[in-house]
Amino acid sequence: MIRRAILDDAVAITGLFVRARDEMSYLPPIPEHIRPLLGGRFLERAEIWVAEEDRHVVGFAGVSGNELTHLYADPPVQNRGFGTALLNHVKGLRPERLELWVFQKNERARRFYERHGFQLVRLTDGSGNMEREPDVLYEWRQPPRADANAPYAHVVEGSE
Repeated sequence: MIRRAILDDAVAITGLFVRARDEMSYLPPIPEHIRPLLGGRFLERAEIWVAEEDRHVVGFAGVSGNELTHLYADPPVQNRGFGTALLNHVKGLRPERLELWVFQKNERARRFYERHGFQLVRLTDGSGNMEREPDVLYEWRQPPRADANAPYAHVVEGSE
């Protein structure tokens, strides 16, 4: 089930984020005094959606404007479709366009986004993020729909 996050979800979101981020060994550790504040900060700064299984938060996505600010699945449940479900939900909320930043070293996430139609826009040296880690800007746009009323919409190659 995917639902809008509430303030009571802040602790679960924090724990999930810390577990997922701790697996990114190339990033500096999150200071202990900051960790308890993260879920609340995410909820203040973005529209947060959670995926639940058996009434437990197993993933979350954040969106602010057209930016996907967060997309995380709890490490023990990764590769079970929660990230895809959250991403598709957010695409439904922003059907025209989404953009996101991901660290260049996060090859698994990069492959995930590319499989889901995101295109690389720009590579950076990391000077613009707090981790100082080279990152990538990706963008997704809704594919154009074929207009059945457009001229030649039904012409098949070689049938002219």
